[in-house]
Amino acid sequence: MSEITKSEAISRRRAFSLFGKVATFAVVASTIALTMSDADAQTAGMERRQGRRTGRHERRGERRTGRTERREERRN
Repeated sequence: MSEITKSEAISRRRAFSLFGKVATFAVVASTIALTMSDADAQTAGMERRQGRRTGRHERRGERRTGRTERREERRN
């Protein structure tokens, strides 16, 4: 019976130690993976975002120009 208790105490210690090592490895690995993958994805995402933004600005400018022209036509 004392052998079972002794083996449980050892396995708990080892389990906590292993858990700590795995957690540390997971944090380091995820940080490295995010850093490496974000560089390419962020650049492509930024380009798409800028393209959408440019399109919105152009469409907005066209609407404003059209409204101004229609107003001028009505006044004359």
